[in-house]
Amino acid sequence: MTDSSIVEEIRISSRLMVRELGFMNHTLAATDYSPSVVHTLLEMEARGSLTAAQLVQVLGLEKSSVSRMLAKLIKAGELEESASPEDARIKQLSLSPQGRETVRRINAYGNERVISALQKMDASQQRVVSQGLSVYASALKACRDNVDLPGKSAVTIVSGYHPGMIGRITEMHGSYYAREHHFGSFFEAKVAAGLADFSGRLDNANNQIWLAMQNGRIVGSVAIDGEDLGNNEAHLRWFILDDGCRGGGVGRKLIAEAMKFCDEREFSAVQLWTFNKLTAARRLYESFGFVLSKEWQGDQWGSTITEQQFTRK
Repeated sequence: MTDSSIVEEIRISSRLMVRELGFMNHTLAATDYSPSVVHTLLEMEARGSLTAAQLVQVLGLEKSSVSRMLAKLIKAGELEESASPEDARIKQLSLSPQGRETVRRINAYGNERVISALQKMDASQQRVVSQGLSVYASALKACRDNVDLPGKSAVTIVSGYHPGMIGRITEMHGSYYAREHHFGSFFEAKVAAGLADFSGRLDNANNQIWLAMQNGRIVGSVAIDGEDLGNNEAHLRWFILDDGCRGGGVGRKLIAEAMKFCDEREFSAVQLWTFNKLTAARRLYESFGFVLSKEWQGDQWGSTITEQQFTRK
């Protein structure tokens, strides 16, 4: 599963890009050609030469549509045909001198549009856009080819202290709760202070933390504090996932490790405190036997919100 809000954000952004880049128009990139023709010319430049069959695969269009388009481009003088050196019956297509000039103008126009947009961003935003678009475009192609992305790294679960853990978990909490619930510096400072204190107590056999790691980076966490509540009760704390890691089962793996630890230590109960708007997290907690035991209105984090306590006996 994937976070529905992320899906909606990407779809909205995609529609906006289609409009702003001119794909709703009959012609594209300051030419008299349609978007499919412009894309064909750019692919011909990038690949040097292609057969009609190869172009069908590249463009993902119907063979008849590609044949008609190529015939028009040859007639217009944008493409040239030549016999394949391997098989004279196969025609290789490449840009003519006129076609190369057309592509030069298309690239100049495209570069100008990209540069103008990038100038509206700072350097860090430019890097995010460049990397994000590259990954997303590759993922779309991987869907068409029904393959996984090259270099896709699995998420692994590790336990115990990891360098940078306090700062990274605090960052994930601060970013998520500021965006979703308008929590501020007070909340983030409480997370950091609590984690710092807990990290100094990890040598206690009843305390443990689990981290979800991907490409050497922390993308999720959960901890069991077995001593701050007393009465042989465990406290589930700092359950958080990176924005790009939700919906893939990582959260369930983290909670499963934490509950296995609690069962092995034979705690009389496990307690956790959360907020009523975290619907997906609540379903996950309930699937592990947690039951809502208390609910109240609180404003200690800077905005009024319904706080909840869940208990697992």
